[in-house]
Amino acid sequence: MKKILLTILLSAGLFASCTDLEVTPTSFVTEDNYFKTQDDAIASVTAVYASLSLDPGEQSLFGRNLYFLTDMATDYAAAGVSATNPQVRALSSLTHDATSDRVQVAWRQIYAGINRANVSIDNIPKVAGTEVIKTRLINEAKFIRALLYFQAVRLWGGVPIVLHEPTSIQVESLKSKRATVDEVYAQIITDLKDAESLPATYAATDAGHATSGAAKAILAKVYLTRKDYPNAILKAREVINGGYGYALFESFGDIFAKAKKNGKEHIFSIQFEPNQAGNGSSGSTFQATSFTGFTATEPADIISDVAKFYDIYAAGDTRRDVSYAKTLPIPGTANTYTFPKPIFKKYLDLTNLATPSNVAINFPVIRYADILLSLAEAINEQGAPTAEAYELINQVRRRAFGKSITTPDATVDLIGLTQTTFRAAIQEERKKEFVQEGQRWYDLVRWGTLVTEVKKVTAKNSVSERNNLYPIPQSERNIDPVGLPQNPGY
Repeated sequence: MKKILLTILLSAGLFASCTDLEVTPTSFVTEDNYFKTQDDAIASVTAVYASLSLDPGEQSLFGRNLYFLTDMATDYAAAGVSATNPQVRALSSLTHDATSDRVQVAWRQIYAGINRANVSIDNIPKVAGTEVIKTRLINEAKFIRALLYFQAVRLWGGVPIVLHEPTSIQVESLKSKRATVDEVYAQIITDLKDAESLPATYAATDAGHATSGAAKAILAKVYLTRKDYPNAILKAREVINGGYGYALFESFGDIFAKAKKNGKEHIFSIQFEPNQAGNGSSGSTFQATSFTGFTATEPADIISDVAKFYDIYAAGDTRRDVSYAKTLPIPGTANTYTFPKPIFKKYLDLTNLATPSNVAINFPVIRYADILLSLAEAINEQGAPTAEAYELINQVRRRAFGKSITTPDATVDLIGLTQTTFRAAIQEERKKEFVQEGQRWYDLVRWGTLVTEVKKVTAKNSVSERNNLYPIPQSERNIDPVGLPQNPGY
């Protein structure tokens, strides 16, 4: 039975949203049939992590599905000719509605991961094992649950708070009503505060697990999103000064080098392994559909306005040629292939272009540069930029231009800005720094500039204030339209 249940645990999609009956739970993990030993507890938390990067038969949450909502539906990208799914094209043009299958899948995957976390949190206390290990595993599950709710509350606003696994498939027991935004954030903060007691580091065999530094980093972003600037500053400084060993890589390209996975800049990343194509390998996520063989006439997902993106980088800014490519070497030849339009490059393994499914480049959820810029932003929002705030943004800029990160450089350092112009500088740096890292939509909504910025792209003139939230999937509302009222405009 344990072997069967372990297989089920590791299969994405078993644990559906408790408000989603399209995927009916076929089994419930209980203390009677699975949770007996510490190994069982470890396996259950492994399954929680797997919900972020695997979903057999579907593109995984952080492998691609969030990309449609957080990047393609902004000014960063647009659906190309090879993107034939009308639902994807609707997201690209911001004409999607509550029947969008991509929105529905994201909802299902988020709640599937939350439910896996709930299963672990509910059942690990019952297993035999050391209390230290059990507490650590529970807090890892709480970290993932908080991370997933943080995605959900920003995407949809108030969402159902589900803290325990379903024990029945009866419709009434599976209904949940929307909590308020404040209630969801309160739960996120509670879980992350528990996760702050996680280890600061792990052995190499456990690389990629959530750490106390990661919990503090996500807390800093939560507080920044809530405009709770004092707490955002507090947590960001704890990340920077907490002895975790975080630092910027000297070269921007090192962030996406598979040989430097889980390095000093990576606070928390989604772990990808070879041969996950279609289920998550970030290395093959953003390429043109017919990229292998170099026969594409246009990438599937393209820069929506070359003049605004590929060409926005100043001369010498190394981030452009790490983030985008106009040409790539043809595997096995001395020739290069020139794309009609630049393609996204961050997740391509240039040493393995012939077999992109074997790429294992992680997806960075939060990295040290994000904390530096978040702290600078929070300090500025307190009234004006300080010497500390300038140094934080200038470290990121120096690295971008290949300068010594810690040595002031008059050619790239910012100085003498007002609160307004410093705010604009932070926004510009984030736009260039985090291309295709699942940050853009969240940033634009947080700044209140989504409509203004996206309207600058001709193909996206349909954007409106409704797009500051996504619709509650209609399939969910069909179950409980009273408990799940729709967001405005859908």
